[in-house]
Amino acid sequence: MHCRDRYGLRLTTSDVAAESYNRGVGDLLRLRAGAVEAIAASVTHDPTFALGHAALALLGHDLCAPVDVAGRMRDAERHAARATERERSHVHAILSHLRGDSTPVVRHLETYPVDALLLSAAVPTIAFAGVTEVPQQAWDIVERAAPAYGDDWWYAGLLAFIRQEQGRFDEAMDLSCRSLAVEPSAGHSAHARAHAHYETGDHRAGLAWMDGWVTGDGASIDSISHFSWHAALHELSLGDLAAVRRRYDAQLRPEQGLGCRALVDSGSLLIRWSMTPDAEDVPDLQRVAQVVGRDVLERPATPFLAMHSAVTLLALGDGAGLQRLGRFAAGHAHPTHREVVAPLVAALREMHAGRYAGAAASLAALSPAIPRLGGSDAQREIVEEVRIAALIRADRLDEARDLLDRRLDRRTSRRDERWRDTCLQPAV
Repeated sequence: MHCRDRYGLRLTTSDVAAESYNRGVGDLLRLRAGAVEAIAASVTHDPTFALGHAALALLGHDLCAPVDVAGRMRDAERHAARATERERSHVHAILSHLRGDSTPVVRHLETYPVDALLLSAAVPTIAFAGVTEVPQQAWDIVERAAPAYGDDWWYAGLLAFIRQEQGRFDEAMDLSCRSLAVEPSAGHSAHARAHAHYETGDHRAGLAWMDGWVTGDGASIDSISHFSWHAALHELSLGDLAAVRRRYDAQLRPEQGLGCRALVDSGSLLIRWSMTPDAEDVPDLQRVAQVVGRDVLERPATPFLAMHSAVTLLALGDGAGLQRLGRFAAGHAHPTHREVVAPLVAALREMHAGRYAGAAASLAALSPAIPRLGGSDAQREIVEEVRIAALIRADRLDEARDLLDRRLDRRTSRRDERWRDTCLQPAV
């Protein structure tokens, strides 16, 4: 009897290795702690298991898991020949993605839509930055997979995230709640619901639900810092800076072993917090830089990480670091690094040099390309916040007010109201 994954796809390995692999992928699909350890156990049980090696390489590259990415890539390639055609295609897709060409991932999913690990990796979510650079492409990949999944709870959570990105918030909320009713610990579904609350300005209800979920059904979640980040965004939006400080101290300090999430969650929160009117004694961002290390800041593995590295280096006043990051991005094999990250760094270097009007103009011109960096609208919003700060420093207050008014048209935010009213008061 052949080993199978949770969607019936064959696994060329032993029973015990397949059990560990399936447990690890299941943890990953739930965003539950233990995924890396379980998948690592699968290749301990069967060192010739190509999919286990490929999955570890993917998690090391995209999630900064403590993995020898190059070694796992070599082993995956070496042992793929003994596997099925689907497994060979899976391994080839992952290795190509890690080498900068994600088109094999898209082609693989056209043939094998229920290859859930690759479908998860293809779409920008809490776990992965995604393999597509145009949101519509990611939406199409998920939509095409619908017949293969039916009413599967995990797929419903993934589709819910797509729906909120499309601005279809009622559908997103319905899908996420239906998924959570079947699998209360479904991390992707909880994440989609968190975005629906935030994007509709439903801050009090969203905060109450989030606090209840992370201490209840979501208590085993691996990406707990990101859910804490979502809660802190609600608190920022409500203007409750004392609550933001309590949450940061309890859940988002970088010393808590957050890995790259210290940059994506802790760092981005500190930057947004520091730009908030009336903010005082914001914790030092330097500690985040120390925890994530120079390699992540100046040689980030993905464009999504690079966006966070760039704004962090700007906030630290590290012009030399920005210059090194810019050189790295400009010479990178991946076009998004060259075409989006490098210009973003150049704009932030203008801001670092005090050329605020030029920085604001460069960021405005780059705005249509920012979705190529991956992640969510809420995460990429930090680039817009830097642009607003540049406009204010350049004394282009009407343009800054217009950006803030457009945000307030999308959702309520006491923070943005305060920013608009206190920072943009006309001179008397």
